[in-house]
Amino acid sequence: MRFVPFVMVVVAFLAVSVSPASAITNGTLDGAGHPSVGAMIGAKAYPDGTWSYCSGTLISPTVFLTAAHCGQKDQKTAMVSFSSRYQLGSGVYVGRYTADPQYTDASALHDIAVVVFSTPIPGIKPARLPAAGTLDQLKAHGTLAATTFTPVGYGAVSPDGQQFHYSDTRRRTSISFATLTGTWLKLSENSAKKDGGTCYGDSGGPNFLGGPASDLLVATTISGDDDACRATNLDYRLDTPVARAFLGKFVTLP
Repeated sequence: MRFVPFVMVVVAFLAVSVSPASAITNGTLDGAGHPSVGAMIGAKAYPDGTWSYCSGTLISPTVFLTAAHCGQKDQKTAMVSFSSRYQLGSGVYVGRYTADPQYTDASALHDIAVVVFSTPIPGIKPARLPAAGTLDQLKAHGTLAATTFTPVGYGAVSPDGQQFHYSDTRRRTSISFATLTGTWLKLSENSAKKDGGTCYGDSGGPNFLGGPASDLLVATTISGDDDACRATNLDYRLDTPVARAFLGKFVTLP
């Protein structure tokens, strides 16, 4: 499903209801900017003729990182395309889908998954993963608050009233820092900076640290605070012990 059910996120002692996010808003075409970012492709087209339902990032020649809520119960495989604009006939790669076994529909605290390919994906340089505690160190040094991030993904261009428009095209935008918790990087659209955000279609996609040239992937898109994709984005940190414990089963970590 492109619109997945609401999930409940518990952050420290605060419980909030959130809706899974998935598509870049107020963004620009990414083109060849982030070739490591790909789309998860469905077995059949949606009624509007599009095919992608989630996003993700190649983090090693054989490992694609995405969100656990992008998969279905007992899912074994997934199809991924790295085309900047997917069309029927574009190349796809089929790999083994594995979600964090601690993930459940009732909690996004382990909302992380990988697609593992049997052979390396040719011609694409994987994105870099952060060292342990990267975001904590930036916060301690007092630089995190002024840092911008670059979300990338496939999906709706922008909401038009209640209608979301999809085109299977990779896009990127810029978004500002809001807050940091032990699990989540919270990012918020700053109108003064003309920030964009994520929405339906970007789930599992990357949030790169810094501007559009960055390939340092520090968090994956999971959710948003509203259904209109105009509020705070909740992104799953990749520099925490929990995330690294899962990722370390599949890739060598910095």
